Amino acid sequence: MTRHALFVGGTRFIGRHAVRKFRDAGYDVTIFHRGEHESPFADDEAVDHLRGDRTDDGDLADAAAVDPDVVVDLVAYQPRDVRTATRVFDDVDAYVYVSSGAAYGDESVPKREDETALEPCTDEQATDDSGATYGARKAEGDRAVFAAAEEGVNAMSVRPCVVYGPHDYTRRFDYWVQRVANYDRVLVPGDGTNLWHRVSVANVARALRVVAEEGTPGEAYNVGDWTLQTLRETVETVADALETDVDVVTAGSRELAAGGLESSDFPLYRDPPHVLDTNRLRSLGWEPQPPAEAVAETVEATPERDADEAQQGPDRAAEERVLGVLDTL
Repeated sequence: MTRHALFVGGTRFIGRHAVRKFRDAGYDVTIFHRGEHESPFADDEAVDHLRGDRTDDGDLADAAAVDPDVVVDLVAYQPRDVRTATRVFDDVDAYVYVSSGAAYGDESVPKREDETALEPCTDEQATDDSGATYGARKAEGDRAVFAAAEEGVNAMSVRPCVVYGPHDYTRRFDYWVQRVANYDRVLVPGDGTNLWHRVSVANVARALRVVAEEGTPGEAYNVGDWTLQTLRETVETVADALETDVDVVTAGSRELAAGGLESSDFPLYRDPPHVLDTNRLRSLGWEPQPPAEAVAETVEATPERDADEAQQGPDRAAEERVLGVLDTL
């Protein structure tokens, strides 16, 4: 008997990869979305579309009428969304909430699902929609999953770290691809050993299916690339994918100041390190994609690779000022 997966959201980044992963596994798929973004599956007769607003309880109840076996909730951004969804989909085989590694409140290394404390969330934060409360809202969504599981709902959580890959609308990774593609010298903040755990979108898609099929209700599962790369290693892997060589130049805070820059101005830089323990997910049979393969796919899909200006990150003129200072040392 063919199983049916309902995606709440699913037309943009993680969703488009996850939908394909479930389709390839033989699932019937319905995408419930507002229709504000062009669907990559508009011409795919194997994928049904249901229009509606997930924040409208009536629309969400209508979505439940497709009788899914699995629900993957990609766009639950406030705790109320999760509480409503776990009530509406209380009889499915698996409700998988896409949370975030940002839900963790402690800066331990690594962050473990049952040991590392989550961010607290006030009533005011729970109804906010700013980036400053994102982690707190995702953490409260996790707590809503746990509460629903205690009531018998087959609810689980997946916590990705920073996601990269083809069709990433945030374009955080593009900056480094464009720098490597356009310049012989690439400026990296700090000493190059910064660790901000990342995960390929293919690995997230694989995780969502594995958790839906093998996960335990009431559990959260971290997902990040199995092998971590420092920022320097990431730049070097991008260079390998482009079949080029670059000179990675590191700069501390004093040198960066010459260009009016700070380490935090650079995409994918974070201090302190952010590392997720992914052993629980691996124990379910999750087979991760290697970073070199994922980076190569990302590089291939990066738009405007030859552009002088990246979508995010410092201006090249500011970087050149820093490089000039370093040349005099």
